[in-house]
Amino acid sequence: MGRYVIRRLLQMIPVFVGATFLIFVMVYALGDPVAALFGDRGPDPATAAALRAEFNLDKPLWQQYLLYMGKIFTGDFGTAFNGQPVTELMERAFPISLRLALVALTFEIVLGILLGVVTGLRRGRSLDTTVLLLTLAVIAVPTFVLGTTAQFFLGVEFGWIDPAVSPDARLDELIVPGLILALVSLAYVTRLTRTSVAENARADYIRTAVAKGLPRGRVTVRHLLRNSLIPVVTYLGADLGTLMAGAIVTERIFNIQGVGYQLYQGILRQNAPTVVGFVIVLVLIFLLANLLVDLLYAVLDPRIRYA
Repeated sequence: MGRYVIRRLLQMIPVFVGATFLIFVMVYALGDPVAALFGDRGPDPATAAALRAEFNLDKPLWQQYLLYMGKIFTGDFGTAFNGQPVTELMERAFPISLRLALVALTFEIVLGILLGVVTGLRRGRSLDTTVLLLTLAVIAVPTFVLGTTAQFFLGVEFGWIDPAVSPDARLDELIVPGLILALVSLAYVTRLTRTSVAENARADYIRTAVAKGLPRGRVTVRHLLRNSLIPVVTYLGADLGTLMAGAIVTERIFNIQGVGYQLYQGILRQNAPTVVGFVIVLVLIFLLANLLVDLLYAVLDPRIRYA
């Protein structure tokens, strides 16, 4: 196991370098951040030259990347064009988005897996058909429609929630936004679990366990569900990074000042240090989440061994 983890960590290095370099090139090479900072007015040549020298924009692109990455390894993610360190933006944004992602992930795990198991064991019945139709409807409706509808009825019409989340983003305020963020992924988790449970329910080892007289609940939880969760865990591992980065729409609707909000502001204002810094951290989250998923395979299926 130890050698496998070391090998996977070494494999992450070229992936991390390649992904971060592409992000850096797309943000810094496609457009002029200094010109975008001043809008239509345009900066005077002396000011533009000073800013380019301050942010190393007067150097070749490969040298800019090396200088930037060298600072990152010391914990310096640069300074936004408004003079605020990017790390300060991260300290405020990432805890908020992490809470929102954990709320959404909890809905996906609890409701998605529960509905998937129930429908998988009752495949072809009315409950199964109803859940499949509901999940299809959730997948078909865009997130911004679900979010604005929930905000209008629950926040404006009935007053059950605040239409906008406070800057502190307390956990109780994130329940409805977390559910909206999780709905599409929840539908996919339900369908994945249903398919996997229905397939494994006809396997020989399940029939053998039932023939031995084991309680039905034990067979379902310890044998059927455990082996059926591998594709679901794969999806959830990738979805964790997606929830952190893909909450732009949800955070904009409910005024949640997390990662999605900061990325939106950075892209809108072409604030390159903010965009690159946040995306680099998200790349690390994706890589670590996939490593964790691979390690969970051995926990779920004892037949899997890592050398």
